[in-house]
Amino acid sequence: MNSTLCHQHESATRKSRKDGKSALADERPWSLDTSSRARGLQVILLKRIYSLPWSQFLYAEGTGEEVRAAFSTHDLLIKGCGLGALLADFAAQEVAILREPARTDRFAASDGPRVSEVQVRSIEAGAESEPS
Repeated sequence: MNSTLCHQHESATRKSRKDGKSALADERPWSLDTSSRARGLQVILLKRIYSLPWSQFLYAEGTGEEVRAAFSTHDLLIKGCGLGALLADFAAQEVAILREPARTDRFAASDGPRVSEVQVRSIEAGAESEPS
């Protein structure tokens, strides 16, 4: 996704709150469990589902356009716009469900953060395999 389009998208979707800080206008395209710490992350791809325990979570890094999350057995690569909040949610281990969008939904207009692609790579003994 073009970085200029992402920045324009993020600026256009911010609303001012009473405390003067910006907030994204719409819901996040991932599900959170804020009532208690989620025990695991369910990654729902178009052709496969992964259940990854948070006890195997190592770290997350990235930008507003791309986030990489590392677990001991798998790496996740998430692309889209406005993904800065996803990094914070990974740090809090509150993400319960991360869903790959249908091909027709990847370019749909959204008022908030948007996930356009999710890749899962299995980590073999000392090497990474091809993405799923």
